[in-house]
Amino acid sequence: MRNLTLLTDLYQLTMMEGYLQCGTHQKTAVFDLFFRPKGEINYAVFAGLQQAAEYIEDLHFDGEDLDYLKSLNCFSQAFLDKLKDFRFTGEIYSVREGEMVFPYEPIVVVRAPLFEAQLVETALLNILNHQTLIATKAARVTSVAGDNVMEFGLRRAQGPDAGIYGARAAMIGGCNGTSNVLAAKMFGIPPKGTHAHSFVMSFDSELEAFRAYAESYPDNCLLLVDTYDTLRSGVPNAIKVFDELRKKGHEPVGIRLDSGDLAYLSKKARKMLDEAGYPKAVICASGDLDEVSIASLKSQGACIDSWGVGTKLITSESVPSLGGVYKMAEIEDGGVMRPVIKISENPAKITNPGFKKIWRIYGKEGMAEADLICLADENIDTSRPLTIFHPQETWKKTTFTDYTVRPLLDKVFEDGKLVRPLPPLSEAMAFARAERATFWDEYKRLEKPHIFKVDLSQKLFDLKNSLLEERHATK
Repeated sequence: MRNLTLLTDLYQLTMMEGYLQCGTHQKTAVFDLFFRPKGEINYAVFAGLQQAAEYIEDLHFDGEDLDYLKSLNCFSQAFLDKLKDFRFTGEIYSVREGEMVFPYEPIVVVRAPLFEAQLVETALLNILNHQTLIATKAARVTSVAGDNVMEFGLRRAQGPDAGIYGARAAMIGGCNGTSNVLAAKMFGIPPKGTHAHSFVMSFDSELEAFRAYAESYPDNCLLLVDTYDTLRSGVPNAIKVFDELRKKGHEPVGIRLDSGDLAYLSKKARKMLDEAGYPKAVICASGDLDEVSIASLKSQGACIDSWGVGTKLITSESVPSLGGVYKMAEIEDGGVMRPVIKISENPAKITNPGFKKIWRIYGKEGMAEADLICLADENIDTSRPLTIFHPQETWKKTTFTDYTVRPLLDKVFEDGKLVRPLPPLSEAMAFARAERATFWDEYKRLEKPHIFKVDLSQKLFDLKNSLLEERHATK
């Protein structure tokens, strides 16, 4: 495992030095990690907790780290000595990997000495922003394409780590395999793939290439048919090879289309395959696909059974960053925890104070209806009606009478130790699928989605406004 302790911004270290010199480094602080809405992202699928936990467990400054920091000539020896024995000793609360989450609600909460909580900000944002972004993009793609989406983006990913952990996140978002062999090995993901145009071009003829591939993979023969001419050459040659396979007792898997008018070509290819006696042969499509192009293809009646989605998924091309932030919500003051708030002229950047929890509210049909952000000491009595209100447009109210609730934040670290084993990727994938199914389609549609309610409890709402008024009075 790589030591990622210096995977941080310089100002985290300079602030830590400042806290040490001021004697405030041991004060307990609470930080919320959340994201703001950006572009098309109105919900997110949380991913990356496994890697975040590994980072926290391995936090330490080794000799090379300390020598490098000393060489910068901007840190005191007392600070460097303090770092020698650095370990994370605090608490971390988090939603589960695969959870559907929404803007402004805390998806990770860090409660730790200020010295420690400050250091982990950058790396947590780096890990969780990226994987959550890719998982969310994959969820958007699979919400349109269905379960048969393969992640094909390694060659276009922004570096090895983006390709590896992006593939992992894509699986949480709903993909069923990846072309990335290393990611498949590391995380137990099914590796997927056929052959490229270069394989066909390396032979004297397309038919010869297809025969060679079929001989190598008689029970897993899926042929790329668009190297020269899809309908005049590719599909007819594929059918010839399929006939030869069948005579030898093997059944072909199908064909792949990687270019051209995929709607037109897939419908023509489907007809040709059916007429040749191969109604079960699948048609796989690839080539700069995303949720928008797939939705368009499906609306045109494209006969495509599975999808290979690469560049626009692994880079989340339409929204290239999540916009997650890490903000202080509470700080120890004279032995007592004091809620704090960040104020901005932009109302969207005003934070929610205090140590908090989230309750997800489900209606009588078992579908998610709203999230309620509360202070940590608040509970909900489901035997009584519950009224929630919009945090800005407070006249908008909803009352639940027949409902259940589920807490979203679980304690992951206590006293710096992982307190529960994190589930394997397969379990996170299954959880993600199950949770997405509890949300109405209106919240997940691509265009003009219905906005899921994320409200504040009355107690948190009152606290937030009292702090705003207090700050305004002291100007």
